[in-house]
Amino acid sequence: MPDIVVMFFVLGLVAGLIKSDLVVPKAAYDLLSLMLMLTIGLKGGFALYGEFRVSILPELLLLMVVGGLIPLVLVPILRFAVQLSKANAISLSAHYGSVSAGTFAVALAYIQTHQLAVGAEVTLYLVALELPAIVVAVFLYRRHNQASQGAVSSSVWHEAFANRGVVLLVGGLLIGYLYGPEQGVAVTGLLTQGFHVVLALFLLDMGLTAALSLRPFPKSSWRLALFALLIPFALAFVGVLVGKTLQLPEGSTLIIASLFASASYIAAPAIIRNVIPDADMGLAMFAALGMTFPMNVILGIPLYHQWLQWMY
Repeated sequence: MPDIVVMFFVLGLVAGLIKSDLVVPKAAYDLLSLMLMLTIGLKGGFALYGEFRVSILPELLLLMVVGGLIPLVLVPILRFAVQLSKANAISLSAHYGSVSAGTFAVALAYIQTHQLAVGAEVTLYLVALELPAIVVAVFLYRRHNQASQGAVSSSVWHEAFANRGVVLLVGGLLIGYLYGPEQGVAVTGLLTQGFHVVLALFLLDMGLTAALSLRPFPKSSWRLALFALLIPFALAFVGVLVGKTLQLPEGSTLIIASLFASASYIAAPAIIRNVIPDADMGLAMFAALGMTFPMNVILGIPLYHQWLQWMY
């Protein structure tokens, strides 16, 4: 059976596809996403408390370099195989080079359920992989679009580093690291103990949102749908190779594989819609949230775990 939190995503997806009147209010979604990202940051900080080591830095640097290279590989595929415009190809490459905090949360819950060995630093992987691909995509767009040549504006950098996901993840990570689980429990106990509940409700809303992007199914985008369903497996395999190269425990490698396989639907859209105004954000949401996210949550993460069992 799938992890129980995954079934809440399936419930939301089915409810959306049958046009149920089930809805999660926007204010509730904002609160859930805030709690989810803050809790992920806190849990990562608690795990790092007293465990931080300088050797983590080369690991993070390698992940950032690989993440930054992904758009360079994906843009030609999206341009010529998927037949997207230059703007849309660069936009999609940013979404697929960046990562999904929701997928990370599901992978983390999966690891806890299956009691896999995992390093304390896995939340740092999420932080490290969120922005490099977006930054590379921005520079690709500036380079290839003659009308937009010039330096990247300060507003783009502000959007990249001050968006709520980055602030909550990094802030929660620092607070958890500074105070540790014992001192922090008075404030953070409810958040960390209720992680699975918050994740389940968040996934319920994600299921409803994914259903909207699939209804009606855009038949003209079949190439993009095929890309969104297949490319995560190639990227996950890259993540497995990176994890094996770094000699990480099984759970940590599964986290990296799941992150590489994921596509951003929070940070990347917030930045790309301002930087690449002629990109169709509907296509990005259809691919990242309508196709890739459900595939990873329902099928991908257990399959990547199976790969690791064969390799380990």
